[in-house]
Amino acid sequence: MKKIYSIKNVFLLVFATSLIFGCDDYLSEIPDNRTAIDSAEKISELLVVAYPEASYMDMAETMSDNVGDKNSLLPSELNSANYLWGVTDVDNLDYPVDYWNACYKAIAQANQALFSIEELEGIEDLNPQKGEALLARAYAHFMLVNFWAKHYDPATASTDLGIPYVLEPETEFLVSYTRNSVQEVYDFIEKDIMEGLPLVTNDYQEPKFHFTPAAAKAFAARFYLYKGDWDKVIEYSSGILSANPASQLRDYIGVYDNLEYSQRIALYGSGDDPANLLTVSANSLRARSFASDNYGLNFEKSNELFFSNNLLGLSWVYDVFGGEGVNNLPKFDEFFQVTNVSAGIGNPYVGIVLFSIDEVLLNRAEAYAMRGDFDLALADLTSFLSVRSTNYDPALNVLTEGLIVAAYPEILGEYTPSYGLTSIQASYVKAVAEFRRRESYHEGLRWFDVRRFDLEVTHTFVSGDPDIVLTKGDLRRQLQIPSFATARGLEKNPR
Repeated sequence: MKKIYSIKNVFLLVFATSLIFGCDDYLSEIPDNRTAIDSAEKISELLVVAYPEASYMDMAETMSDNVGDKNSLLPSELNSANYLWGVTDVDNLDYPVDYWNACYKAIAQANQALFSIEELEGIEDLNPQKGEALLARAYAHFMLVNFWAKHYDPATASTDLGIPYVLEPETEFLVSYTRNSVQEVYDFIEKDIMEGLPLVTNDYQEPKFHFTPAAAKAFAARFYLYKGDWDKVIEYSSGILSANPASQLRDYIGVYDNLEYSQRIALYGSGDDPANLLTVSANSLRARSFASDNYGLNFEKSNELFFSNNLLGLSWVYDVFGGEGVNNLPKFDEFFQVTNVSAGIGNPYVGIVLFSIDEVLLNRAEAYAMRGDFDLALADLTSFLSVRSTNYDPALNVLTEGLIVAAYPEILGEYTPSYGLTSIQASYVKAVAEFRRRESYHEGLRWFDVRRFDLEVTHTFVSGDPDIVLTKGDLRRQLQIPSFATARGLEKNPR
């Protein structure tokens, strides 16, 4: 059984799903009877769906330490499975299998675009499409490896099981394949980012739905943060941030505070908010479930994260809506695509933010701290808090290293990344992680910090049932490979 680097196996990974072509019909026609991709316009149309059209946010958020038991409703199967870090192999909206399939479907589109670009090379300038395809392919693989494999550790990455990295359009049906190592996957991602980033432009009708130069740099900054290359995090983050980064962040005080709930959710995940760098329209029920899920933002978590003062002694600007059982921050707005008017059926979609200026600033602050540039890290955190605190006065509310250490002291054995932390670094990194946790609430980024720092997570139950704990090194931090993929030879994650 060979290790593959080819898209020809992608349909093994997603054959149980309905692809955009219609699964049964499409697979029966491979490799014939395809629409000819013979122009820049058609390649651009392919790339519209080269981003995962599914949401990872439900599963990521509920597996993290951001949620608690509301004791309000019986949890759904999905909500319960995520809270229990349980194995579920259901292929429904917002389930892990759904996201796996969406990522490989996006990869298939990107690879077909790259293949067509190569065939048309020299006929017209296709560099912008090539850059977008490379970045889209890299992004989908990046998300896959950060859910279904161990977090990147240079000491073990060459032997840790990754995911199949797919580089070519499909030419065969039903072939055996194996998983690339985490190191191989990261090397491929890096190559695609470095090749694609200089090629992308802002020349789109809807730039926020594509990899622009700014979105590409935000992706590069996150990639290198997860890999531990602090200089490159700073390089790519600084390529987006201005001399006054506070002015670029999401404007809660000047804009969101003046909007009704429905207006807030409409703006948050749209391309109209300047802080959003890349958004996607995901086929998801997230807008219906994020407030009402039993395991979600309960009163204890609300008090811990949003109703207590920050380290400046000021209130956070985040508004919690809903009340008992449905506490939430307004972030997800559903729009419904009707497929049958008479039957009243269709598909729910929600706009979700993949990259934002807010994350970029916090990523740079963390990288500065890891490089030992604490004054620069302090400046970035000051910029962040200046627009995330109510009644902030720069003359009175001065952030200092002493405040950070006092609010977030090092606790031995708490934050334990593979690269190690000094006592001062631990305080700064914890501060950044706690700020990021609030800023990205409901969106799942906290789960990646749980993995990166190997944080222990405890989930409790109002019923009095025993707590369940995700201990350090717990193998459930890696999602289990879908059964239809393992049935075709893909190795399972150990349990």
